[in-house]
Amino acid sequence: MRKPKTLATSLFTLTAATLLALGAAGPAAASPAAAKAPAPADGVSSHLVTDAGVGYWTPERMRTAVPGDVLGKKAMERGAPARPSAPVEKGAPSTIETMAPKAAATVKKANASESPVPHIGKVFFTLAGTNYVCSGNSVSAGNKNTVSTAGHCLNEGPGAFATKFTFVPAYQNGSAPYGQWTAKSLHAPSQWAANGDSTYDTGFAVMSTLNGQSLSDVVGASGLQFNAARGLTYKAFGYPAAAPFNGETLKSCSGTAKNDPYNPQFNSQGIPCNMTGGSSGGPWFIGSSSTGYQNSVNSYGYGSNSTTMYGPYWGSVIQQTYTTAAAS
Repeated sequence: MRKPKTLATSLFTLTAATLLALGAAGPAAASPAAAKAPAPADGVSSHLVTDAGVGYWTPERMRTAVPGDVLGKKAMERGAPARPSAPVEKGAPSTIETMAPKAAATVKKANASESPVPHIGKVFFTLAGTNYVCSGNSVSAGNKNTVSTAGHCLNEGPGAFATKFTFVPAYQNGSAPYGQWTAKSLHAPSQWAANGDSTYDTGFAVMSTLNGQSLSDVVGASGLQFNAARGLTYKAFGYPAAAPFNGETLKSCSGTAKNDPYNPQFNSQGIPCNMTGGSSGGPWFIGSSSTGYQNSVNSYGYGSNSTTMYGPYWGSVIQQTYTTAAAS
């Protein structure tokens, strides 16, 4: 049995008690959590943002925002339904092509493991009066204003949706070279918003235009793939903010995905990675660069010295959430 310690190095802080409640990682004698009614397979929970927080995110508030992994921990403690491993989704593979910006964006090279990428950035939001930080990515959509992130970075799972949700593309050391983009609607799978089911820990935010421009026209947008093969090679990006990182620069991890052996009911896959809280919601690209198709997000890890990052499988349920956001 895998007993994770307090987690500073993963996106979910999974305690031993939490894993016992989930059942899969605990001993056979552990009592399962009370099951909740499952959400519809194609259900999407959407929320219109009434508090966009324009001008709220000062450099000081951004610097002191709490890494969003603690919200993943709280979601698990509230108790997702205990269930056996769900069958792997077998929907038809689907691809959404990349959208290039109208004008090439120039960003100064960083003295860090990764130079800033125009379409990847930090996500800031407020829940229950606390300021949080995650990571996100601009993705191709008909509305040209859609950002992907983790479900726990825009909804408590289960619980309230975030306020003051703001995307800062190509963030570096407090700078916002492409401005701050505020959300007008948030979208998550009902399985996440109703039950906090980590199988579906992905969300999409639709941003308002900024200075009369759409997000993807300014920074570009990644193509996406759903219902892809498992065991692919990925490069993941994020802004880890918990020690030993400070969240000020972009980091990455690369490797071949393997199934989560500790909580197989999530159907998640993991790649070698030691990014910490704050990188929640950062994109996974198929291949070896940020130009590949996005196919997952940073979601959780195990242990105080985690060396594996897990991300949800993007099947038909998450695709439906994307489709709803992209059309709004």
